[in-house]
Amino acid sequence: MSQKYMPTNLQRRRLVQGVGAALLVLLLPAGRAIAGIFSPPEKLPATQSVYRVKGHAWVNGNRVDANTRIVPGDTVKTAEGAELVFVVGDHAMLLRGGSHLVIERKDSNDLASLLIGGLRLFAGKLLSVSRNKGLRIATPTATIGIRGTGVYLEAGPEKTYFCDCYGEVDVSANGDATSNETVVSKHHDKPLYIYGKGSAGQCIHEADRLTHPNHTDDELIMAEALVGRAPPFVS
Repeated sequence: MSQKYMPTNLQRRRLVQGVGAALLVLLLPAGRAIAGIFSPPEKLPATQSVYRVKGHAWVNGNRVDANTRIVPGDTVKTAEGAELVFVVGDHAMLLRGGSHLVIERKDSNDLASLLIGGLRLFAGKLLSVSRNKGLRIATPTATIGIRGTGVYLEAGPEKTYFCDCYGEVDVSANGDATSNETVVSKHHDKPLYIYGKGSAGQCIHEADRLTHPNHTDDELIMAEALVGRAPPFVS
């Protein structure tokens, strides 16, 4: 008799276990839930720049592969639908398809240095994590002063979507000196749109903080892990 009902009991037990595991993930804080289902990569070796490339990407016009070195002074482009994850010094970036990024040197006289002075995102989508407090990121419509943060940007000719995922930043509109704001964020607290045109003092608008278009906490965890760190929302 017991053998007749054993498969049903086993199925019931597995179902209960599955539901319990799902509830546990839902009830955990965001960072712990992610840590339970996502295994971040190891720190990238100092001799390696590229962690992952999907589709076509180029550095200074040369096709990217696993052996490509990326350093300050380089121009990085990605084809539509592509994705490139890479590290420069202690700075990790994820560049989505259709992007055009210039990595500026901190010291124009030191060609061997891996210190980044700034990033110019002419077009496309960039996730960036850094502890460099002197870094500036520029788009066609915005300039962002970084004080050691994780950020995500989508740059277009008329507006920039910007999310300070964590940390402190200074945001200003390129077309209006009176449109500027300092943002302190713990976890995607105040995403913004920065417009190229608008009334004085009105070129920066708050975006919906409940949605984080095209970037995830898993990606931030991955990027920080590539340089041997973890986002503050995990710890």
